[in-house]
Amino acid sequence: MEPPQISAGGLLLRAWRPADADAVTRACQDPGIQRWTMVPRPYRHADAVEFVTRISPTAWANGTGAPFAVCDAGTGELLGSCGLVAITPTLGTGEVGYWTAPWARGRGVTVRAVRTLAHWAFDQLGLRRLLWQAELGNHASRLVALRAGFRVEGRLRLADPSPQGRADAWIGSLLPGGVPADDEPGPAGPGTLEARRAAVFGRPQPVLFADTGRDEIRLRALAEHDLDAVVDTCRDPETIRWSTVPQPYQRADAESFLEFTTGSWAAGTAACFAITDSDDGYVGSIDLRLSPADPLVADIGFMTAPHARGRGYQTAALAALSAWGFTSLGLARIEWRANVGNTASRRVAEKAGFVFEGTARGALNHRGVRTDAWTAALVATDLSGTGTPTRAGGDG
Repeated sequence: MEPPQISAGGLLLRAWRPADADAVTRACQDPGIQRWTMVPRPYRHADAVEFVTRISPTAWANGTGAPFAVCDAGTGELLGSCGLVAITPTLGTGEVGYWTAPWARGRGVTVRAVRTLAHWAFDQLGLRRLLWQAELGNHASRLVALRAGFRVEGRLRLADPSPQGRADAWIGSLLPGGVPADDEPGPAGPGTLEARRAAVFGRPQPVLFADTGRDEIRLRALAEHDLDAVVDTCRDPETIRWSTVPQPYQRADAESFLEFTTGSWAAGTAACFAITDSDDGYVGSIDLRLSPADPLVADIGFMTAPHARGRGYQTAALAALSAWGFTSLGLARIEWRANVGNTASRRVAEKAGFVFEGTARGALNHRGVRTDAWTAALVATDLSGTGTPTRAGGDG
């Protein structure tokens, strides 16, 4: 297959040249490119030479791929890489891969390049579907795919996961006719809720601070050194009585919980925090889980270590996490539910400003039995002028 030159949207997509090796070497020193792509680590000039003089020309010659250098159409400056990393003619399918040079980010370069590539692949190669996949947590790549018209359709296990990454990936597809027009921002454009949350979940989990009136606490990512305390908390009779933690609770269950918390942050589906005292000792956990049915709704769940109960830790944590959910994630409503009779949990929710809304019959599956649930909620308009939920005061 003979590499074409394609000009569109101020970009030039062309075959890689030996003279590109220096710019490729410089771009691939970027930690983001090394973290999220399959380039060698560390990346040496010899790797760039190998790519532009052997790997790329071989893919074109064999028809197994279509790798393009993305350049500024006016100056010729290298801006990134975009192409088909695999072509399966019998299925009419190609897989898209891309990276953006650090000096070209924030200008919509790769979105334009992927759209241009897609038009060429459908019109000139006659492909019937383009695929995209990216490791869970690569929110920048996900935004590019969405803005280029891809529909993210689910997750799959990676056959060759990165040693420092996750074993799951997002997967999406694009069909002919699905590429947005050049003057359309496309789904997940700047300023959308999707873009806002990608900016949040694309960074390391933050540390939140709260004050009980007597002590300062922190909400941070759960860590391995917290797991013994998690095990103790989940073996406590009151935790077992009111939650659905496994019984008996083993160290392996705590390790699975840690994996869930890190995985849900990477996926952008939940924010799970350990609550710690001023000495960074574990005093509880709290989770904010986004609704798959309504992107503006989340539900909250929490548990408190036995030695830390009655000191206001959970109330302060709930108020702080709720405020963060409204301001950072753009939520409109946060819901709380608990088994009827769990007065300690209800007291925490109401002291944090949640408004009791009633009893939902048979709403929860509690260890194989349908049980009634108390329900309460906090909405964005409940926030006080200080940016925190109105508190009823007292201890929790």
